[in-house]
Amino acid sequence: MPGFELFGNEERKEVQDVMETGILFRYNHDAERKGIWKAREFEKELAAYHGVKHALLCSSGSAGVAISLAACGIGVGDEVIVPPFTFLATIEAVLMAGAVPVFADIDETMCLSVNGIQKVLTPNTKAVLLVHMCGAMADIIGIKELCDSKNIILIEDTAQAMTSSYKGKYAGTFGAVGSFSFDFFKIITCGEGGAVITNDDKKFEIIHTWADHGHNHVGDNRGMEDHPNLGFNYRISELHAAVGLAQFRKIDHILETQRKNKKYLKDILKQFPQITFRKHFDEAGDSATFLSFFLPDAETAFKISNVMAKEGVGGAYWYNNNYHFIKNWGHLKDLKSPGKLPVTMFKHQDYHNLDLKTSYDVVSRLISFQVKVGWTEQQFKEIGDKLYNVFKNNL
Repeated sequence: MPGFELFGNEERKEVQDVMETGILFRYNHDAERKGIWKAREFEKELAAYHGVKHALLCSSGSAGVAISLAACGIGVGDEVIVPPFTFLATIEAVLMAGAVPVFADIDETMCLSVNGIQKVLTPNTKAVLLVHMCGAMADIIGIKELCDSKNIILIEDTAQAMTSSYKGKYAGTFGAVGSFSFDFFKIITCGEGGAVITNDDKKFEIIHTWADHGHNHVGDNRGMEDHPNLGFNYRISELHAAVGLAQFRKIDHILETQRKNKKYLKDILKQFPQITFRKHFDEAGDSATFLSFFLPDAETAFKISNVMAKEGVGGAYWYNNNYHFIKNWGHLKDLKSPGKLPVTMFKHQDYHNLDLKTSYDVVSRLISFQVKVGWTEQQFKEIGDKLYNVFKNNL
């Protein structure tokens, strides 16, 4: 992890196909493109892989979340339950939809918990925006059952956990819609890009029109297309789709290598009883992009993360990360924006004084170590030895 470790002739070939036609736009120009449709091709393979009817590529994972909210009819004043541990784009998409983010606790799955969601449900709750963090899934069965029992829409933000699964069923396929990110730091990359998947025909009509100014994409004359609804520009280009298509075809190799590498590193850390690991409901479905573990307390986690950085083996201490944990989202807490946000017109949580004790405890003890695909045997052994020595000498 991530896919950019594996750039090669496959990506160059797909991009060159597009350059030879000169058609970088993903729609229309049927004759000129000579049968080259990289976005369509990637969408077809992505849908087949996930066993769903529909997939649409878009310009980013952030766009994917925004499109998902629109497809589910989320709008002004609707309450959407969100996690305090995620990339901030998840929350920004809710705000840009005019909806009201409602924060709930996570647990040691590193994702929203059933108990956390239950505590913040109100009559105005319209959706749960569930983020599968750092390569693995939430308690998807428990959360889906809760949403179904309350008639609440489940939307999956799978930006950080594409290819993760529960009992063979992929993340992004449990809710009404699922979204993905293909930015530079994901399991596969388009450079910039994302996708939305669904089995719902009506929602897909909204997805592909809303992501392109409302165009219905019928015919080959863009100026004469009908517009069943408003929308915005969240299109992907053929160049980005071409890169992603080549990357996606490497996914089996990426998964096999990541899982093997993660097991090796996890076996090293298992030697230290002070370390516990993130909770899995189906560890076999972990995409293995990260090895995430907990230390006994925040002080120890902070100390170990600093030693790891000093020894050159990295490790994300999310508690102090500016864009992934609510503790450091001062601009969100103040709702700083160039213009007035719709959320300010509705009753909402005091984002400065949220009751998220469980989340703070979990994240304060959490470290995630990125698992890479491109390590040489020598690098791999050196990293394993360094990790072992960090914990042997500091726990």
